[in-house]
Amino acid sequence: MDRYAVVGHPVEHSRSPRIHQLFAAQTGQSIEYGRLLAPLDGFAATVRDFVAAGGRGCNVTMPFKAEAWALAARRSPRAERALAANTLRFDAEGWWADNTDGAGLVRDLTVHAGFDLAGARVLLLGAGGAAAGVLGPLLEARPAELWVANRTVARAGELVARHADLAQQCGVKLQACGLEALGATTSGGRPAGFDLLVNGTASSLQAQGLPVGEGLLRPGALALDMAYGAAARPFVAWAQAQGARGRDGLGMLVEQAAESFFAWRGIRPDTVPVLAALRAEIDATA
Repeated sequence: MDRYAVVGHPVEHSRSPRIHQLFAAQTGQSIEYGRLLAPLDGFAATVRDFVAAGGRGCNVTMPFKAEAWALAARRSPRAERALAANTLRFDAEGWWADNTDGAGLVRDLTVHAGFDLAGARVLLLGAGGAAAGVLGPLLEARPAELWVANRTVARAGELVARHADLAQQCGVKLQACGLEALGATTSGGRPAGFDLLVNGTASSLQAQGLPVGEGLLRPGALALDMAYGAAARPFVAWAQAQGARGRDGLGMLVEQAAESFFAWRGIRPDTVPVLAALRAEIDATA
């Protein structure tokens, strides 16, 4: 039985074992998937021990995505651009790294949320690893305009600069700004009228209020938080109060896991019943 795991610190909250259990049952794959708690200074050693014990691949969660990228001898183009990896596969040719977060987000938006990214105006909050992992695939979906807003403007600028060539190839107007530019309660020349807002900051996980003002979204816009479950409920309520559709990141979680499963097993699972099962389980514990 091939062994896989999710590695993080903390990791006990992860729903990845449940998701991959459902994928394996659906596709008839015989795998074992567990959790690995890595010390903050011991990610590489934890993964090497897992590989030595027969591990075939792993998912990587906070705070190790940049380290996972650095450890891999080979990387997918989307991991290379993000400078972060959430998926490792251990081949005879060496470790291979991928970042499936952006593909998972785009598929959740288009398939489950029914949102058409082409020609949309998009606001991405944050410029850390979460935002870096999704920016490339968002650009490849060809929105008309995409703003990256971050507390530190220079960091948002670095992320935008790293993706400038891709934005040009896709015909997307890509810009950076500070969160304070979005915080005013009056327009004052600030960007507004967005069709989609994606929260890639840790505000929900840290039980902080969303660091932006009102009036950013068009009526009926979609606002998605990468957090899910109870952590994302205040964000969803905020979005609804703005006249927008609020959505958490559970669909993104399931879809990025399906991308990892495909990378490991060569089979793409049906995510619709798995997402429905996860949603019912979370709602039952609310």
